[in-house]
Amino acid sequence: MTRARAVIGTRKYSVRMEADGHMITADEPPSNGGLGSGPAPYDLLLASLGACTAITLRMYVDRKGWSIHAIGVDLHFVRKDKEEHIERTVTLDGELSEEQRARIAEIAEKTPVTLTLKRGLAIRTELKPAGTAIAPDLDERLDEALDESFPASDPPAVTP
Repeated sequence: MTRARAVIGTRKYSVRMEADGHMITADEPPSNGGLGSGPAPYDLLLASLGACTAITLRMYVDRKGWSIHAIGVDLHFVRKDKEEHIERTVTLDGELSEEQRARIAEIAEKTPVTLTLKRGLAIRTELKPAGTAIAPDLDERLDEALDESFPASDPPAVTP
């Protein structure tokens, strides 16, 4: 069963997350009052869909023995009025027939995360009893993690 944990302290709005032993930081951009110390929640949603799409397509073309050097997946979350959708563009670096390309497009529509998002997902929320400790040194660990800087991997700020 897949699990993740997200914890936020008092430092706006940086969230430390752990997923399968991997540490991830999420945040809001400064324009929303955050520190910009990590991707925003919708960025992570798109990244999850992109990763699932790329991995699934790579598995498929490898199994078929097709010559694809790289697969790119570009995603854009669009909200207009009360309607929301994701625009996904797949770029394939390799020689494929039109029939192969059409099959890859079909497979992209059937990746696990794609199907989960399309059908919707029930979310059940439970509150722990008052006084339940999260982590006694949480603020210190968050501050330490946020003070680390990896400029080569930090994405540039994008403003609409």
